[in-house]
Amino acid sequence: MLDKCIRDQWRVADIDWTVPPAPMARDKEEAVVQYFTDMAGIERLAGALFDVQRQKTEDPLLAKIFSTFVADEKRHAEVAEHLARHYDVHGYRTYAESPELTAFRPHFLHLVQQTAPEIANAYILAGELILDVALLRSIDDYVADETSHAVMHLVNRDESRHIALDFRMTEFYASDDYRAEIARRPAKTAAAWLAGARALVTMMWHAKPFLRAVFLTPMEKVDPSGVRLAEAIKRIQLVLRKPKVRDLPFSRFMIEAQDAYNRPVVGRLFGPLLLRALGAEPALARRLFTEAELARSQRMSFDELAEDALAAKLA
Repeated sequence: MLDKCIRDQWRVADIDWTVPPAPMARDKEEAVVQYFTDMAGIERLAGALFDVQRQKTEDPLLAKIFSTFVADEKRHAEVAEHLARHYDVHGYRTYAESPELTAFRPHFLHLVQQTAPEIANAYILAGELILDVALLRSIDDYVADETSHAVMHLVNRDESRHIALDFRMTEFYASDDYRAEIARRPAKTAAAWLAGARALVTMMWHAKPFLRAVFLTPMEKVDPSGVRLAEAIKRIQLVLRKPKVRDLPFSRFMIEAQDAYNRPVVGRLFGPLLLRALGAEPALARRLFTEAELARSQRMSFDELAEDALAAKLA
Protein backbone atom coordinates (compact mmCIF):
# COMPACT_ATOMS: atom_id res chain seq x y z
CA MET A 1 0.00 0.00 0.00
CA LEU A 2 2.76 2.45 0.87
CA ASP A 3 4.47 1.73 -2.46
CA LYS A 4 1.21 2.51 -4.29
CA CYS A 5 0.74 5.69 -2.25
CA ILE A 6 4.18 6.95 -3.25
CA ARG A 7 4.03 5.76 -6.87
CA ASP A 8 0.59 7.24 -7.63
CA GLN A 9 1.21 10.79 -6.45
CA TRP A 10 0.33 13.50 -8.99
CA ARG A 11 0.23 17.29 -9.24
CA VAL A 12 -2.55 19.77 -9.97
CA ALA A 13 -0.30 21.08 -12.74
CA ASP A 14 -0.57 17.68 -14.48
CA ILE A 15 -4.11 18.61 -15.57
CA ASP A 16 -4.55 20.48 -18.86
CA TRP A 17 -6.46 23.55 -17.69
CA THR A 18 -6.44 25.14 -21.15
CA VAL A 19 -9.38 23.05 -22.44
CA PRO A 20 -12.43 25.38 -22.38
CA PRO A 21 -15.45 24.16 -20.39
CA ALA A 22 -18.51 22.88 -22.20
CA PRO A 23 -21.31 25.49 -22.32
CA MET A 24 -23.70 25.35 -19.37
CA ALA A 25 -26.99 26.99 -18.48
CA ARG A 26 -26.76 29.48 -15.61
CA ASP A 27 -28.39 27.21 -13.00
CA LYS A 28 -26.05 24.35 -13.91
CA GLU A 29 -22.94 26.53 -13.85
CA GLU A 30 -23.85 27.88 -10.42
CA ALA A 31 -24.57 24.40 -9.08
CA VAL A 32 -21.32 22.95 -10.45
CA VAL A 33 -19.16 25.77 -9.04
CA GLN A 34 -20.84 25.36 -5.63
CA TYR A 35 -20.31 21.58 -5.70
CA PHE A 36 -16.59 21.98 -6.32
CA THR A 37 -16.36 24.75 -3.71
CA ASP A 38 -17.83 22.37 -1.14
CA MET A 39 -15.67 19.53 -2.42
CA ALA A 40 -12.60 21.57 -1.48
CA GLY A 41 -13.92 21.94 2.06
CA ILE A 42 -14.80 18.26 2.34
CA GLU A 43 -11.34 17.21 1.17
CA ARG A 44 -9.64 19.51 3.67
CA LEU A 45 -11.75 17.97 6.42
CA ALA A 46 -10.76 14.49 5.23
CA GLY A 47 -7.11 15.50 5.30
CA ALA A 48 -7.44 16.73 8.88
CA LEU A 49 -9.08 13.43 9.88
CA PHE A 50 -6.26 11.38 8.35
CA ASP A 51 -3.74 13.61 10.13
CA VAL A 52 -5.39 12.78 13.47
CA GLN A 53 -5.17 9.08 12.60
CA ARG A 54 -1.51 9.56 11.67
CA GLN A 55 -0.79 11.14 15.04
CA LYS A 56 -2.66 8.45 16.97
CA THR A 57 -1.22 5.33 15.37
CA GLU A 58 1.75 3.60 16.97
CA ASP A 59 2.56 1.76 13.74
CA PRO A 60 5.28 3.67 11.80
CA LEU A 61 4.22 2.11 8.49
CA LEU A 62 0.61 3.20 8.99
CA ALA A 63 1.83 6.67 9.95
CA LYS A 64 3.66 6.96 6.63
CA ILE A 65 0.57 5.80 4.72
CA PHE A 66 -1.66 8.29 6.55
CA SER A 67 0.87 11.03 5.73
CA THR A 68 0.40 10.30 2.02
CA PHE A 69 -3.39 10.40 2.53
CA VAL A 70 -3.04 13.86 4.08
CA ALA A 71 -1.08 14.95 1.00
CA ASP A 72 -3.75 13.38 -1.25
CA GLU A 73 -6.56 15.30 0.40
CA LYS A 74 -4.66 18.58 0.32
CA ARG A 75 -4.16 18.07 -3.42
CA HIS A 76 -7.85 17.16 -3.88
CA ALA A 77 -8.86 20.40 -2.16
CA GLU A 78 -6.55 22.41 -4.39
CA VAL A 79 -7.78 20.73 -7.56
CA ALA A 80 -11.42 21.23 -6.49
CA GLU A 81 -10.73 24.96 -6.12
CA HIS A 82 -9.19 24.93 -9.61
CA LEU A 83 -12.31 23.20 -10.95
CA ALA A 84 -14.55 25.78 -9.28
CA ARG A 85 -12.62 28.60 -10.95
CA HIS A 86 -12.49 26.71 -14.23
CA TYR A 87 -16.27 26.37 -14.45
CA ASP A 88 -17.05 29.83 -13.04
CA VAL A 89 -17.14 31.15 -16.61
CA HIS A 90 -19.67 33.96 -16.16
CA GLY A 91 -19.04 34.95 -12.52
CA TYR A 92 -22.74 34.98 -11.76
CA ARG A 93 -22.17 35.26 -8.00
CA THR A 94 -19.65 34.88 -5.19
CA TYR A 95 -19.19 31.34 -3.88
CA ALA A 96 -18.32 30.11 -0.40
CA GLU A 97 -18.49 26.69 1.21
CA SER A 98 -21.87 25.75 2.66
CA PRO A 99 -22.30 27.07 6.23
CA GLU A 100 -23.47 23.62 7.35
CA LEU A 101 -20.05 22.24 6.38
CA THR A 102 -18.29 25.06 8.22
CA ALA A 103 -20.40 24.39 11.34
CA PHE A 104 -19.88 20.63 11.17
CA ARG A 105 -16.09 20.61 10.71
CA PRO A 106 -14.86 21.47 14.24
CA HIS A 107 -17.27 19.05 15.90
CA PHE A 108 -16.25 16.16 13.66
CA LEU A 109 -12.56 16.86 14.22
CA HIS A 110 -13.16 17.11 17.97
CA LEU A 111 -14.95 13.75 17.90
CA VAL A 112 -12.06 12.04 16.10
CA GLN A 113 -9.62 13.48 18.64
CA GLN A 114 -11.72 12.61 21.71
CA THR A 115 -13.41 9.31 21.01
CA ALA A 116 -12.33 5.72 20.47
CA PRO A 117 -10.50 5.15 17.16
CA GLU A 118 -13.02 2.54 15.97
CA ILE A 119 -15.80 5.16 16.16
CA ALA A 120 -13.73 7.71 14.27
CA ASN A 121 -12.82 5.10 11.64
CA ALA A 122 -16.48 4.12 11.21
CA TYR A 123 -17.40 7.70 10.34
CA ILE A 124 -14.38 8.13 8.08
CA LEU A 125 -15.27 4.94 6.17
CA ALA A 126 -18.90 6.06 5.86
CA GLY A 127 -17.87 9.49 4.59
CA GLU A 128 -15.41 8.08 2.07
CA LEU A 129 -18.00 5.62 0.72
CA ILE A 130 -20.67 8.30 0.27
CA LEU A 131 -18.15 10.70 -1.28
CA ASP A 132 -16.47 8.23 -3.61
CA VAL A 133 -19.17 5.71 -4.53
CA ALA A 134 -21.96 8.27 -4.85
CA LEU A 135 -21.21 12.00 -4.84
CA LEU A 136 -18.02 12.59 -6.83
CA ARG A 137 -18.78 10.27 -9.73
CA SER A 138 -22.33 11.62 -9.95
CA ILE A 139 -21.03 15.20 -10.06
CA ASP A 140 -18.55 14.16 -12.74
CA ASP A 141 -21.33 12.64 -14.85
CA TYR A 142 -23.44 15.76 -14.32
CA VAL A 143 -20.61 18.07 -15.42
CA ALA A 144 -19.90 15.82 -18.43
CA ASP A 145 -16.72 17.67 -19.35
CA GLU A 146 -13.21 16.58 -20.32
CA THR A 147 -11.39 18.47 -17.55
CA SER A 148 -13.65 17.12 -14.82
CA HIS A 149 -13.19 13.58 -16.17
CA ALA A 150 -9.40 13.93 -16.08
CA VAL A 151 -9.40 15.22 -12.51
CA MET A 152 -11.90 12.69 -11.17
CA HIS A 153 -9.95 9.80 -12.65
CA LEU A 154 -6.95 10.77 -10.52
CA VAL A 155 -8.99 11.64 -7.44
CA ASN A 156 -10.80 8.30 -7.65
CA ARG A 157 -7.50 6.46 -7.84
CA ASP A 158 -6.40 8.10 -4.59
CA GLU A 159 -9.76 7.55 -2.89
CA SER A 160 -9.66 3.85 -3.76
CA ARG A 161 -6.52 3.49 -1.64
CA HIS A 162 -8.20 5.36 1.20
CA ILE A 163 -11.28 3.11 1.13
CA ALA A 164 -9.17 -0.04 1.01
CA LEU A 165 -7.32 1.01 4.16
CA ASP A 166 -10.57 2.15 5.84
CA PHE A 167 -11.90 -1.41 5.50
CA ARG A 168 -8.60 -2.82 6.73
CA MET A 169 -8.74 -0.60 9.83
CA THR A 170 -12.37 -1.62 10.43
CA GLU A 171 -11.23 -5.24 10.49
CA PHE A 172 -8.35 -4.39 12.83
CA TYR A 173 -10.54 -2.53 15.35
CA ALA A 174 -12.92 -5.50 15.48
CA SER A 175 -10.11 -8.04 15.94
CA ASP A 176 -9.44 -10.07 19.07
CA ASP A 177 -5.88 -8.67 19.18
CA TYR A 178 -7.10 -5.09 19.33
CA ARG A 179 -9.71 -5.90 21.97
CA ALA A 180 -7.05 -7.61 24.07
CA GLU A 181 -4.82 -4.55 23.68
CA ILE A 182 -7.65 -2.27 24.83
CA ALA A 183 -8.35 -4.54 27.81
CA ARG A 184 -4.73 -4.12 28.97
CA ARG A 185 -4.95 -0.33 28.95
CA PRO A 186 -6.02 1.63 32.03
CA ALA A 187 -9.78 2.19 32.17
CA LYS A 188 -11.03 5.59 31.04
CA THR A 189 -11.95 8.01 33.74
CA ALA A 190 -15.56 9.12 34.04
CA ALA A 191 -14.52 12.58 32.84
CA ALA A 192 -12.85 11.16 29.73
CA TRP A 193 -15.84 8.96 29.00
CA LEU A 194 -18.23 11.89 29.35
CA ALA A 195 -16.04 14.07 27.10
CA GLY A 196 -16.14 11.42 24.39
CA ALA A 197 -19.89 10.96 24.72
CA ARG A 198 -20.43 14.73 24.58
CA ALA A 199 -18.28 14.97 21.45
CA LEU A 200 -20.28 12.20 19.77
CA VAL A 201 -23.68 13.71 20.62
CA THR A 202 -22.62 17.17 19.50
CA MET A 203 -21.26 15.86 16.21
CA MET A 204 -24.45 13.88 15.54
CA TRP A 205 -26.54 17.01 16.15
CA HIS A 206 -24.64 18.86 13.41
CA ALA A 207 -24.37 15.83 11.10
CA LYS A 208 -27.94 15.91 9.79
CA PRO A 209 -27.90 19.47 8.34
CA PHE A 210 -24.38 18.83 7.01
CA LEU A 211 -25.46 15.67 5.20
CA ARG A 212 -28.53 17.41 3.80
CA ALA A 213 -26.67 20.45 2.45
CA VAL A 214 -23.45 18.89 1.22
CA PHE A 215 -24.47 15.38 0.15
CA LEU A 216 -28.22 14.81 -0.15
CA THR A 217 -29.35 18.02 -1.85
CA PRO A 218 -26.61 17.82 -4.51
CA MET A 219 -27.34 14.10 -5.02
CA GLU A 220 -31.01 14.90 -5.72
CA LYS A 221 -29.81 16.93 -8.71
CA VAL A 222 -26.87 14.89 -9.99
CA ASP A 223 -28.30 11.41 -9.24
CA PRO A 224 -32.10 11.87 -9.06
CA SER A 225 -32.67 8.10 -9.17
CA GLY A 226 -30.88 7.77 -5.81
CA VAL A 227 -29.27 4.52 -6.93
CA ARG A 228 -25.68 5.49 -6.21
CA LEU A 229 -26.42 6.95 -2.79
CA ALA A 230 -28.34 3.80 -1.88
CA GLU A 231 -25.36 1.68 -2.99
CA ALA A 232 -23.03 3.61 -0.69
CA ILE A 233 -25.39 3.56 2.31
CA LYS A 234 -26.10 -0.13 1.85
CA ARG A 235 -22.39 -0.92 2.11
CA ILE A 236 -22.13 1.09 5.31
CA GLN A 237 -25.06 -0.82 6.79
CA LEU A 238 -23.57 -4.17 5.78
CA VAL A 239 -20.08 -3.57 7.17
CA LEU A 240 -21.60 -2.56 10.53
CA ARG A 241 -23.22 -5.98 10.64
CA LYS A 242 -20.07 -7.99 9.99
CA PRO A 243 -19.24 -10.51 12.74
CA LYS A 244 -17.21 -8.84 15.52
CA VAL A 245 -17.84 -5.38 14.02
CA ARG A 246 -21.51 -5.62 15.04
CA ASP A 247 -20.42 -6.51 18.59
CA LEU A 248 -18.61 -3.21 19.11
CA PRO A 249 -20.62 -0.84 21.36
CA PHE A 250 -20.92 1.87 18.70
CA SER A 251 -22.05 -0.61 16.03
CA ARG A 252 -24.64 -2.09 18.40
CA PHE A 253 -26.00 1.38 19.12
CA MET A 254 -26.26 2.31 15.43
CA ILE A 255 -27.85 -1.02 14.44
CA GLU A 256 -30.37 -0.93 17.30
CA ALA A 257 -31.33 2.68 16.54
CA GLN A 258 -31.77 1.87 12.85
CA ASP A 259 -33.77 -1.28 13.58
CA ALA A 260 -36.01 0.71 15.94
CA TYR A 261 -36.56 3.38 13.28
CA ASN A 262 -37.63 0.71 10.79
CA ARG A 263 -40.22 -0.80 13.15
CA PRO A 264 -43.62 0.65 12.13
CA VAL A 265 -44.91 1.65 15.57
CA VAL A 266 -41.60 2.75 17.12
CA GLY A 267 -40.60 4.56 13.94
CA ARG A 268 -43.83 6.56 13.89
CA LEU A 269 -43.59 7.52 17.55
CA PHE A 270 -39.87 8.21 17.91
CA GLY A 271 -38.71 8.63 14.30
CA PRO A 272 -37.38 12.24 14.59
CA LEU A 273 -35.52 11.43 17.82
CA LEU A 274 -33.99 8.28 16.32
CA LEU A 275 -32.93 10.19 13.20
CA ARG A 276 -31.12 12.74 15.37
CA ALA A 277 -29.44 9.90 17.27
CA LEU A 278 -28.29 8.43 13.95
CA GLY A 279 -27.30 11.83 12.59
CA ALA A 280 -29.25 10.90 9.47
CA GLU A 281 -32.32 11.49 7.34
CA PRO A 282 -35.02 8.96 6.38
CA ALA A 283 -33.23 8.06 3.12
CA LEU A 284 -30.14 7.05 5.12
CA ALA A 285 -31.91 5.33 8.00
CA ARG A 286 -34.03 2.88 6.02
CA ARG A 287 -32.74 -0.67 5.74
CA LEU A 288 -31.40 -0.88 2.18
CA PHE A 289 -30.09 -4.46 1.96
CA THR A 290 -31.85 -7.76 1.42
CA GLU A 291 -31.34 -10.89 3.49
CA ALA A 292 -29.45 -12.41 0.55
CA GLU A 293 -27.10 -9.41 0.41
CA LEU A 294 -26.56 -9.61 4.15
CA ALA A 295 -25.73 -13.32 3.95
CA ARG A 296 -23.32 -12.69 1.06
CA SER A 297 -21.52 -9.91 2.92
CA GLN A 298 -21.15 -12.11 6.01
CA ARG A 299 -19.20 -14.63 3.90
CA MET A 300 -16.91 -12.00 2.39
CA SER A 301 -13.54 -10.95 3.77
CA PHE A 302 -12.90 -7.27 4.45
CA ASP A 303 -10.64 -7.14 1.40
CA GLU A 304 -13.50 -8.53 -0.69
CA LEU A 305 -15.90 -5.97 0.78
CA ALA A 306 -13.47 -3.21 -0.17
CA GLU A 307 -13.11 -4.57 -3.71
CA ASP A 308 -16.89 -4.80 -3.99
CA ALA A 309 -17.28 -1.17 -2.93
CA LEU A 310 -14.62 -0.04 -5.37
CA ALA A 311 -16.26 -2.02 -8.19
CA ALA A 312 -19.50 -0.14 -7.51
CA LYS A 313 -17.78 3.04 -8.71
CA LEU A 314 -17.55 1.56 -12.19
CA ALA A 315 -21.04 0.05 -12.29
